[in-house]
Amino acid sequence: MKKGDKITLKIEKLVYEGAGLGKIGGFPVFVENTCPEDVVEAEITAFNKNFARAKLIEIKEPSPRRVKPFCPIHNACGGCGWQFIDYDFQLEQKRNIVEETVKKLTGRDIEVKPVIKSPQTREFRSKVQYPVAQTKVSKRLLAGYYKKGTHELINVKFCPIQPKIIGKIVNFTKEAAQELGITGYNEKTHKGELRHIVVRYSAAKNECLVIFAVNDRKLSEKFKKLAEKLTREFAHIKGVCINYNTAKTNVILSNDTRCICGNKFYFEKIGEIEYKISANSFFQINTGTAKNIFDTVKDIIEKNYPQSAVLDAYSGVSSFGVYLKDSAAEIVSVEECKSASEDALENAKLNNAKNMKILNGDAKKIFENLINEGKTFDITLLDPPRKGCEKESLDFAAALTKKAIIYVSCNPATLARDIKYLEEKGFRAKYIQPFDMFCHSYHIESLCLLEKR
Repeated sequence: MKKGDKITLKIEKLVYEGAGLGKIGGFPVFVENTCPEDVVEAEITAFNKNFARAKLIEIKEPSPRRVKPFCPIHNACGGCGWQFIDYDFQLEQKRNIVEETVKKLTGRDIEVKPVIKSPQTREFRSKVQYPVAQTKVSKRLLAGYYKKGTHELINVKFCPIQPKIIGKIVNFTKEAAQELGITGYNEKTHKGELRHIVVRYSAAKNECLVIFAVNDRKLSEKFKKLAEKLTREFAHIKGVCINYNTAKTNVILSNDTRCICGNKFYFEKIGEIEYKISANSFFQINTGTAKNIFDTVKDIIEKNYPQSAVLDAYSGVSSFGVYLKDSAAEIVSVEECKSASEDALENAKLNNAKNMKILNGDAKKIFENLINEGKTFDITLLDPPRKGCEKESLDFAAALTKKAIIYVSCNPATLARDIKYLEEKGFRAKYIQPFDMFCHSYHIESLCLLEKR
């Protein structure tokens, strides 16, 4: 087998990052845009001693699990790649991905429960971050998602996984910005003004916060006028902000966000809890699934560890901490992002959570300080970014925790790695509960309960 060879194979399963896996004489071949039980013709594009990659040429026998994508630009856009697969079957594949990843990296058969569905599979996405570009000849502004595996921008006019109001705001912004002479960013030349359009949406309030990420260090009159046009056109918009980002990186928002008009924050409500969320603060993009996760954590604590002392780490706006205010005796929330910690303080007051303490700073350093103070907790809740936790952070978390660690992760590989390390530190993974946060994509959110032995 070599690059350029054409092969016919049957797809057996989906793998993390979305490709289908088939085998030729037992040799693994990964083919994008395929579904288990498809029989396909494909062309080898990359080959090494362990596996090959191939591009799909033709589906010779379609899988009975295939369905018609509900988005007209699904094949071009890299936003969500599994729309052609039956939703329930997507969840089965996600569960299998978590189970196989964890077993491979830990060497253990840890129970992985069936994936808890998203309450909504369309219009669920409460935050979009669209890169902006500009055509060479007509100078038309484009905003959307990159085609998978490329930096070719697909101009998105309608996206069925986000609320309709977001699409209306983005389309209006493109047209109004073009009329005002605002230029789109060119990542190769590092020229152009508007880098990203970010829209954050509150499902509970039906309100939006709009952020312009700009390749500049000061506010121009053009963006003031653009903000005025937007707020006149849409009553949903409660604030327009500008984020100054002149760095030659793929970081979307710098820490320098200023308010042009209205507020620099918005409010969301999950269950009975209201959250203030600032422009730069993290919050889950699927609030229906977020509620499922919050309720699961609350249920674990109330049934097994009632009125515990809880350490809520990588806490953001203290989304978990405030939700647990009536289930725990004491909650200490730890967050590095300053705006999120400020929001957390407001959220504790907003929800009358008098048993909460908010600490701003690097988790590892704060954990060490808590140990030096002789502090311990019954439960530690870890919800780190995709890269997972540093070993030192896990060392400290293990030392601080008397009963159990609840680990929430959006990356099965780093979750498995950290489970293995925590098990070496005296904990035992009881089970993993996956949730569908990112519908119609390979991404999967998981919760692992690790009890102290």
